[in-house]
Amino acid sequence: MSTPPVRPSSQATAVSRGRDDACPGALRLHSADDGALARIRIPGGVLRVGQAQALGLAACELGDGELHLTSRGNVQLRGLTDDCGADLASRLESAGLLPSWRHERVRNIVASPLSGLDGRGFADVRPWLRALDELVCASEAAPRLSGRFLFALDDGRGDVAGLDADVTLRAAPDGSAWLRMGASDSVAVVRSEDAPRAALLAAEAFLELSGGRVWRVAELPCPADELINEIGRRLQAEVASPPAWLLTSGPSPGAVAAPDGTALSVLAPLGRLTSAQWTAVTAAASAELRLTPWRGVIIPIAPAERLPELHAVGLITDPASPWLGVGACIGRPGCAKSRADIRADAAASLTAGGVLPAYWSGCERRCGRPRGDHVDVIAAQDGGYRISVFRDSREHTITTTDNPSRLAVSVAAARTHDHSHDQ
Repeated sequence: MSTPPVRPSSQATAVSRGRDDACPGALRLHSADDGALARIRIPGGVLRVGQAQALGLAACELGDGELHLTSRGNVQLRGLTDDCGADLASRLESAGLLPSWRHERVRNIVASPLSGLDGRGFADVRPWLRALDELVCASEAAPRLSGRFLFALDDGRGDVAGLDADVTLRAAPDGSAWLRMGASDSVAVVRSEDAPRAALLAAEAFLELSGGRVWRVAELPCPADELINEIGRRLQAEVASPPAWLLTSGPSPGAVAAPDGTALSVLAPLGRLTSAQWTAVTAAASAELRLTPWRGVIIPIAPAERLPELHAVGLITDPASPWLGVGACIGRPGCAKSRADIRADAAASLTAGGVLPAYWSGCERRCGRPRGDHVDVIAAQDGGYRISVFRDSREHTITTTDNPSRLAVSVAAARTHDHSHDQ
């Protein structure tokens, strides 16, 4: 189908990418200060126990033994040797984690991690997840997507709908599905059974409209509303303006009541799981694990009696934990650009509570920083830290400190203070 020209908009930020997307993958390793890094895409965060065990073994035998969870529910292995690429690929393929070598970097799909478990939401998105992943892996166009392009499948509860995805499918109260592109205020309304195909068609339309010059919907030189109107025409679907998208946070740590039993939710401090922690998580699971975009793990149908042993190995199982809402990039010694061992400093500066999440960064790149309101803690060029509050994409209340004893107090104050009237 021919594509009509898209009208530029003064409200859109045009971005032209003059280089290839260097986003790492399972086959394209990234060289870091602590060795090579592999990023393994886990659509929807769903891992069978055998796959989880294979990842743990690869981390121990090829890398530093740890597994790092990303903000998209993927897994990174670090400290890999430069010559392990073929061995790693063979292990992942044998475990069913590389269904298509051409598509491995574009299988970026997040999904409501408790969908189908706790009885909430308007639909179980697991059939969407399986179908969309198969469609992506069969698409001739999809490999041209950036490794940063993101699909989100929300069961209606609003958890992954706020993760800045390029294509969002959200289950609607009437049994249909809403398809949104980027931050568009409009949606294409499609039948639930057509939703995965509609999501892929939306991504392929983005490729046509972008001409391969941008990586994300937000970078297009046109409003996302114009793109959703084009998607509606292609799908012969109604384009509507739904009620405001109510957004919720990710699962809290602890036991989750479910109609078929109890599920367990645990978080990994700063997204990093040691070999002992990963072993404990896989041992507690009967069939599968679900990794979450909040750097946690859902263990379906597991008794609450397993929580103490998960807590004993250092996982977060208590919703009152001071680790809650604290994130960080890798920092030193893993990254040469980092100005500090920010993970050690974040651990030494923990305080209970805090309305806003806090994210620690070793430099201005702020790798992995969350979207939305948060406290930004960044290692300063001349030593110490610069602490600011981001609300509504604007920076407020900037303070600096080079006094380690004051750092925890300053971060806690930024997380708990009411900044609603800041200018």
